[in-house]
Amino acid sequence: MSALSVIAETGAERGPTRWRMRPRYRSEHLLVVCGLALLPWLVVLAHGLPGTATAANWRTVWIGLDSLEALGLITTGLLAVRGHHAHALTATATATLLVVDAWFDTLTAAPGGDQMSAVVMALGSELPLAVVCVALAARGRARPTA
Repeated sequence: MSALSVIAETGAERGPTRWRMRPRYRSEHLLVVCGLALLPWLVVLAHGLPGTATAANWRTVWIGLDSLEALGLITTGLLAVRGHHAHALTATATATLLVVDAWFDTLTAAPGGDQMSAVVMALGSELPLAVVCVALAARGRARPTA
Protein backbone atom coordinates (compact mmCIF):
# COMPACT_ATOMS: atom_id res chain seq x y z
CA MET A 1 0.00 0.00 0.00
CA SER A 2 1.38 3.37 -0.99
CA ALA A 3 1.55 6.23 1.49
CA LEU A 4 0.03 8.47 -1.16
CA SER A 5 -2.92 6.32 -2.13
CA VAL A 6 -5.27 3.65 -0.95
CA ILE A 7 -6.41 0.84 -3.17
CA ALA A 8 -10.11 0.21 -2.85
CA GLU A 9 -12.19 -2.51 -4.41
CA THR A 10 -15.15 -1.36 -6.46
CA GLY A 11 -18.55 -2.92 -6.01
CA ALA A 12 -19.72 -6.03 -7.86
CA GLU A 13 -22.37 -3.94 -9.60
CA ARG A 14 -19.69 -2.57 -11.93
CA GLY A 15 -18.87 -5.94 -13.38
CA PRO A 16 -15.61 -7.74 -12.69
CA THR A 17 -13.70 -6.74 -9.60
CA ARG A 18 -11.49 -3.75 -10.36
CA TRP A 19 -9.08 -1.70 -8.34
CA ARG A 20 -9.05 2.05 -8.34
CA MET A 21 -6.63 4.51 -6.78
CA ARG A 22 -7.80 7.27 -4.46
CA PRO A 23 -5.49 9.97 -3.17
CA ARG A 24 -5.30 9.96 0.58
CA TYR A 25 -3.73 12.73 2.58
CA ARG A 26 -2.19 11.57 5.81
CA SER A 27 -0.02 12.82 8.61
CA GLU A 28 3.04 11.69 6.63
CA HIS A 29 2.38 14.52 4.20
CA LEU A 30 2.27 17.00 7.06
CA LEU A 31 5.68 15.76 8.23
CA VAL A 32 7.18 16.28 4.77
CA VAL A 33 5.71 19.78 4.51
CA CYS A 34 7.01 20.71 7.97
CA GLY A 35 10.46 19.34 7.12
CA LEU A 36 10.55 21.40 3.94
CA ALA A 37 9.38 24.48 5.87
CA LEU A 38 12.36 24.07 8.21
CA LEU A 39 14.86 24.45 5.38
CA PRO A 40 14.54 28.26 5.07
CA TRP A 41 14.50 28.46 8.87
CA LEU A 42 17.96 26.86 8.92
CA VAL A 43 19.26 29.78 6.84
CA VAL A 44 17.71 32.24 9.30
CA LEU A 45 19.37 30.43 12.21
CA ALA A 46 22.74 30.28 10.45
CA HIS A 47 22.76 34.04 10.03
CA GLY A 48 21.00 35.06 13.23
CA LEU A 49 22.37 32.94 16.09
CA PRO A 50 25.40 34.06 18.06
CA GLY A 51 28.60 32.01 17.83
CA THR A 52 28.58 31.33 21.58
CA ALA A 53 25.91 31.15 24.26
CA THR A 54 25.53 30.37 27.94
CA ALA A 55 22.93 27.82 29.01
CA ALA A 56 21.33 28.14 32.43
CA ASN A 57 20.56 24.42 32.86
CA TRP A 58 23.66 22.96 31.24
CA ARG A 59 24.22 20.24 33.86
CA THR A 60 20.56 19.18 33.86
CA VAL A 61 20.50 18.90 30.08
CA TRP A 62 23.54 16.59 29.93
CA ILE A 63 22.43 14.46 32.87
CA GLY A 64 19.00 14.11 31.25
CA LEU A 65 20.45 13.12 27.88
CA ASP A 66 22.82 10.55 29.37
CA SER A 67 19.99 9.19 31.54
CA LEU A 68 17.84 8.67 28.46
CA GLU A 69 20.73 6.88 26.76
CA ALA A 70 21.19 4.56 29.74
CA LEU A 71 17.47 3.86 29.85
CA GLY A 72 17.44 3.19 26.11
CA LEU A 73 20.41 0.81 26.27
CA ILE A 74 18.97 -1.11 29.21
CA THR A 75 15.47 -1.30 27.70
CA THR A 76 16.77 -2.34 24.29
CA GLY A 77 18.98 -5.03 25.78
CA LEU A 78 16.22 -6.46 27.95
CA LEU A 79 13.68 -6.46 25.13
CA ALA A 80 16.16 -8.08 22.73
CA VAL A 81 17.08 -10.79 25.23
CA ARG A 82 13.39 -11.59 25.63
CA GLY A 83 12.87 -11.63 21.88
CA HIS A 84 10.31 -8.82 22.00
CA HIS A 85 9.76 -7.11 18.64
CA ALA A 86 9.72 -3.62 20.23
CA HIS A 87 13.50 -3.76 20.70
CA ALA A 88 13.86 -2.46 17.13
CA LEU A 89 12.07 0.73 18.10
CA THR A 90 14.03 1.32 21.30
CA ALA A 91 17.28 0.49 19.48
CA THR A 92 16.50 3.12 16.85
CA ALA A 93 15.68 5.76 19.45
CA THR A 94 18.78 4.91 21.47
CA ALA A 95 21.04 5.06 18.41
CA THR A 96 19.64 8.51 17.66
CA LEU A 97 20.32 9.70 21.21
CA LEU A 98 23.88 8.37 21.06
CA VAL A 99 24.64 10.15 17.77
CA VAL A 100 23.14 13.39 19.08
CA ASP A 101 25.23 13.07 22.25
CA ALA A 102 28.43 12.52 20.26
CA TRP A 103 27.60 15.47 18.01
CA PHE A 104 26.90 17.91 20.83
CA ASP A 105 29.76 16.66 23.02
CA THR A 106 32.34 17.25 20.31
CA LEU A 107 30.95 20.58 19.14
CA THR A 108 30.38 22.13 22.56
CA ALA A 109 33.61 20.98 24.22
CA ALA A 110 36.27 23.57 25.00
CA PRO A 111 39.33 23.39 22.74
CA GLY A 112 42.19 21.25 23.99
CA GLY A 113 41.81 18.39 26.43
CA ASP A 114 38.03 18.65 26.72
CA GLN A 115 37.57 18.43 22.98
CA MET A 116 40.01 15.53 22.67
CA SER A 117 38.16 13.71 25.44
CA ALA A 118 34.83 14.30 23.66
CA VAL A 119 36.22 12.94 20.37
CA VAL A 120 37.63 9.86 22.13
CA MET A 121 34.26 9.23 23.83
CA ALA A 122 32.40 9.70 20.55
CA LEU A 123 34.66 7.39 18.54
CA GLY A 124 35.29 4.91 21.34
CA SER A 125 31.84 4.42 22.82
CA GLU A 126 28.91 6.55 21.64
CA LEU A 127 29.16 5.99 17.88
CA PRO A 128 30.09 2.28 18.13
CA LEU A 129 27.12 1.72 20.47
CA ALA A 130 24.91 3.57 17.99
CA VAL A 131 26.10 1.21 15.23
CA VAL A 132 25.29 -1.80 17.42
CA CYS A 133 21.80 -0.37 18.06
CA VAL A 134 21.22 0.26 14.35
CA ALA A 135 22.33 -3.28 13.49
CA LEU A 136 20.05 -4.68 16.20
CA ALA A 137 17.15 -2.58 14.93
CA ALA A 138 17.74 -3.68 11.34
CA ARG A 139 17.83 -7.35 12.35
CA GLY A 140 14.67 -6.88 14.39
CA ARG A 141 12.80 -5.31 11.47
CA ALA A 142 13.64 -8.11 9.01
CA ARG A 143 10.71 -10.49 8.84
CA PRO A 144 10.95 -13.86 7.11
CA THR A 145 8.52 -14.22 4.24
CA ALA A 146 6.38 -17.34 4.11
